[in-house]
Amino acid sequence: MSQRAMKYLNDKRIVYRRYSPDKPTTSYDWGWYYADGTYGYYSLFNTKAKINTYRSLKWHLLVLWYLNPDMDKTQFTELASVITHEPNGFVTFKLSASMLNNIIQEVFIQDLEQPPKNKLRKIVFKDGCGLEVKQKLSIVGKIIGRGKAITQDDIYDAMLAIHEDGLITIAKIAKLLKCTPRTIHRNIGDELRQEKQILNNTYEKV
Repeated sequence: MSQRAMKYLNDKRIVYRRYSPDKPTTSYDWGWYYADGTYGYYSLFNTKAKINTYRSLKWHLLVLWYLNPDMDKTQFTELASVITHEPNGFVTFKLSASMLNNIIQEVFIQDLEQPPKNKLRKIVFKDGCGLEVKQKLSIVGKIIGRGKAITQDDIYDAMLAIHEDGLITIAKIAKLLKCTPRTIHRNIGDELRQEKQILNNTYEKV
């Protein structure tokens, strides 16, 4: 698979990551822990997963539009064209010009006073925190796997940590959260099962 054309985003100074403005429960050198979770952390293109559905594409473009309020429609249209050009490595499917135009129009009319819907996160690592994947996994396991009831938010954080190192499995999630695979099966839910499949399908071995 082709690598993402991140140089375009960086050269244009496009904001595609933002730390949460919410107050964390605990701050660390490596990042933050939110006991009740936070919806305010946006981090696009932070894993090897690519955009492979219309719905996901619209959400990514909406977040980019939200995080870059000074961008005008012409600039946003150019950005959307780059993101949806399959050889640039962001998406896994081709999009017709008319479909792209429809998405741009749908995103353009959204009320930017309301943040785009986002997944709840409990653990947020700083960019360039210097930790290896195994160290991040250890932190996630220690903080989340404390013998309390396992929630879907816990499972999602565990999935993202595991995804940095390879394929996500129920056994790996259970090991990280210090519970049984049956507990994960009982709590994961259909949406996270689909997310797990998407992440695994788009995993690229370096």
